[in-house]
Amino acid sequence: MESSPAVGSFQKAATLAIACLAVLLLTVDLTVLHLAVPALVTDLGPSATQILWIADIYGFVVAGLLITMGSIGDRIGRKRLLLLGTGAFAVASVLSAYAPSAELLIVARTLLGVAGAAIMPSTLSIIRNVFTDPKQRTAAIGVWSGVSASGFVVGPIVGGLLLDSFWWGSVFLINLPILLAIAVAGFLVLPESRDPSPGRLDPLSVVLSVGGVIAVVYAVKEAAKDGVAQVGVGVTALVGAVALAVFVKRQTRLSHPLIDVRLFRRIAFSGAISTNMFAMFAMVAQSLIFAQYFQSVLGWSPLKSGLAGLPGAAGATLGGVLAAPLITVLGRARVVFLGMGLAAAGISCYTMAGLTLNYPLFVLAMVPAGLGFGMAFTVTGDTVLATVPKERAGSGAAISETSMEVGGALGIAVLGSVLNAAYARGLDLPSGVPADAVPAVEESISTAVLTSASLSPQVADQVLEAARQSFIDAFHTTALVAAGVVACVAVFALVALRNVPKVIAEASDGDPAAPDGQSAPDDPAGPDVADGPDGSPAMTAPGK
Repeated sequence: MESSPAVGSFQKAATLAIACLAVLLLTVDLTVLHLAVPALVTDLGPSATQILWIADIYGFVVAGLLITMGSIGDRIGRKRLLLLGTGAFAVASVLSAYAPSAELLIVARTLLGVAGAAIMPSTLSIIRNVFTDPKQRTAAIGVWSGVSASGFVVGPIVGGLLLDSFWWGSVFLINLPILLAIAVAGFLVLPESRDPSPGRLDPLSVVLSVGGVIAVVYAVKEAAKDGVAQVGVGVTALVGAVALAVFVKRQTRLSHPLIDVRLFRRIAFSGAISTNMFAMFAMVAQSLIFAQYFQSVLGWSPLKSGLAGLPGAAGATLGGVLAAPLITVLGRARVVFLGMGLAAAGISCYTMAGLTLNYPLFVLAMVPAGLGFGMAFTVTGDTVLATVPKERAGSGAAISETSMEVGGALGIAVLGSVLNAAYARGLDLPSGVPADAVPAVEESISTAVLTSASLSPQVADQVLEAARQSFIDAFHTTALVAAGVVACVAVFALVALRNVPKVIAEASDGDPAAPDGQSAPDDPAGPDVADGPDGSPAMTAPGK
């Protein structure tokens, strides 16, 4: 059994600040490069394929290595892995900023992904081990979740500000002072924790998990770009699925598996993982639609578009903070149900969007959606970590974050395909559009805007009017589909999490495959609210 580090209030607060700063950096890095692509293309002259790899390789590598890095952190120490990842991220940032060619930039972005995968699960697993009180842990994860979600909004803002005054490499160099602060503060403040009996790391499991996750995420993203009919997409998806199936089977036979797949037998764990994945499914796709609406329909700059999304980020942060006290009143299942219900209501309100923006009404949609997602991510993330024995906290955090990576890729693929199909189906082009320009106009609103610049002014105006109206209609359709998915997930969470006890085992010597509600013999049980058999709050007494 892993002993909890004894930490005071200041050290807890500092630990949370370090973890939040680290995860903010990582989520910002997922989006900040997108704005730099035009300048990067001018400077390095990459091919179309290289541009895609420059943009996507970071996310692929992070997703593929999360499980492995989480397990390594359990073995060598989460603080040590976080500091090693921070140093590697700094080196890779410099290499990315000064890459003289597209090939070397892809290599540098790959190294960034490796370092990011080391940092990300370390932040959550350190929180899991420092905040031993269940209510404090839930509140800490709420803050962490809100900050993480805000990174998707902060990224375009930071990128826009930097690119207004500096060259494209500045989006990487801005990482250095932040990384220095994380490294110094982390070395001085963070306590070390690890699995005292981790066993040997199985190399074949590492290969299967990395290859399987990367193949599946790659196939999903390619399907979103060019359709599921591609032969390569199907083959890659099949290879990834087979690799993951073999990986899961192998874990059941190892005395020290990379992840304990028996955890998925617990409805608390598998239900929280599933909810996490589909919440990210809707949230990431929503961000994609926002970017196209603000920039291609309204004609806003990337910086202005990023600023417009701030109320949603603020709502997500607030939702994370409110989740902990709401659990005491409502219980976990009802908080997630309420959160996803708010998110579904907020997303459905995007049907009010039109060719001209009524921004106050848009805020009325963004804030409930952000608030609901923040509440749901906090409760499900906390449930995952609290369900996993503390000595395997890194693996638990990695599973949770991998599910979110996969959910985000699925959201872009599925909802992005719904958006594009509805857009193409509803597009009513005027006469006079050159035949060679029609495919580009029908592809997306972004390519329609670009193509219109080469047309005569009169035809261009008609094309833009038709494309924007069709996009608005497609936006409404996609919002309703996303809201429907989120509403279904809300009901699923209410059922799946209804019997999760509010006092989850802090001890690590219980059987992770035991039925829900059966905690380890030495679980410390403080006063809390537990879901009754009907899903309603029921008080539990202190202790046993």
